[in-house]
Amino acid sequence: MATWNASSPTASPCSSSRRRTKAPARRPSSESPPPRKMKSMAEIMAKSVRVVVQEEEEEEDEQEVEDSYNDVACEKCGSGEGDDELLLCDKCDKGFHMKCLRPIVVRVPIGPWLCVDCSDQRPVRRLSQKKILHFFRIEKLTDRTDKSESSQEETRKPRRRSCSLTVKKRRRKLLPLVPSEDPERRLTQMGTLATALTALGIKYIDGLNYVPGMAPRSANQSKFEKGGMQVLSKEDLETLEQCQAMCRRGECPPLVVVFDPLEGYTVEADGPIKDLTFIAEYTGDVDYLQNREKDDCDSIMTLLLSEDPSKTLVICPDKYGNISRFINGINNHNPVAKKKQNCKCVRYSIKGECRVLLVATRDISKGERLYYDYNGYEHEYPTHHFL
Repeated sequence: MATWNASSPTASPCSSSRRRTKAPARRPSSESPPPRKMKSMAEIMAKSVRVVVQEEEEEEDEQEVEDSYNDVACEKCGSGEGDDELLLCDKCDKGFHMKCLRPIVVRVPIGPWLCVDCSDQRPVRRLSQKKILHFFRIEKLTDRTDKSESSQEETRKPRRRSCSLTVKKRRRKLLPLVPSEDPERRLTQMGTLATALTALGIKYIDGLNYVPGMAPRSANQSKFEKGGMQVLSKEDLETLEQCQAMCRRGECPPLVVVFDPLEGYTVEADGPIKDLTFIAEYTGDVDYLQNREKDDCDSIMTLLLSEDPSKTLVICPDKYGNISRFINGINNHNPVAKKKQNCKCVRYSIKGECRVLLVATRDISKGERLYYDYNGYEHEYPTHHFL
């Protein structure tokens, strides 16, 4: 309990134990910090860097590049017309019309493109006999004159009774190929094919190839064909198997692959070929069409047309193929070019699978080039640049 001390002159019973402090004196207005000054928008814009300037400079650069390409002319014909058909080399920036190139380019290439002078494609040397036999996996080149009786009976067809012409037309069957009798000549024929395949970096294959990541073999079923597919008869199947066995023995069809400056690699008959003779099966990798819609390969072949577009199959001979890859197509827009067609491409159902066969449609003489219609089914392949 607090007590009161009478000796303290200032003490008072009513005073508080706490003392009240005085408020600090206010500073004069002159000593207060100056108010924050806001910069004007003009000052800010003067010191800021415009981002749009860089974009405008890029647009100007692109416009300058486009203007520089406006004066590009074709190195072959000297004309700068047809911008949509003018290809520019990614190395020398020279221009070439697709129809002026040799061979003619039908589609605009996907990705980088180099002209002939800038490309590093070197001519492939002639392959030796040993390399040719190894290329086609032939153990020994047989001589047709020294065949055994069993092999002669294998290739011999039974004779039929003569009948009327109308019945013959209804019963037309595939004929087996007739190879050249000279083994050296057959070796030369195979050598031209091996040289062309090697020049394009393609490996030889005598059937369809199924690669992981592409269409599986289970997807190649003729029952998926829209509207059905014609079945190869038993007799034609025997002819097909006979021709395949002959090719494995080195008895190839009388065909040679030659290089033409206008058409590129093309196929010529090295001997007479009769009408309806089996020429070759179209071979290569099997893939879905949706995976190859942007592919620049110029030899993709339809294998299966399905009701479901995702199940439609094509043959792609860009890595594996045979002589069918070099048979050229006709110009569908030129009546004269249509007359050059001497073979056709037919799809058959063979043991439940789709296969594509090339068959002669008339007698072909020696030295004549082989042509067929690329637009046999879809009529979508551009052939207006073909000769």
